[in-house]
Amino acid sequence: MAKIIAVLNVVAWAGFWAFGYLALTTPPEEGSRMTVALLLAAGGAAVGIWAYLWVVRHSEQTGYAKPSASRARYEDDDGLTG
Repeated sequence: MAKIIAVLNVVAWAGFWAFGYLALTTPPEEGSRMTVALLLAAGGAAVGIWAYLWVVRHSEQTGYAKPSASRARYEDDDGLTG
């Protein structure tokens, strides 16, 4: 499952960059094409962000990556008061 999500991540970001480029380079007279490209780019970005965060969380849970120190974590030994 993790490999499928990782491939989805790559495909989603590729779609974001490809359709984002099309949205930026479409002449203003073709508003409908620009809108469709913009929506597809936004969808690619949303799926790409979701897949990236899923892969990061999965790799931390399985021990492949060290947990990030940027988030506060509750340790059982510390208690609620620290």
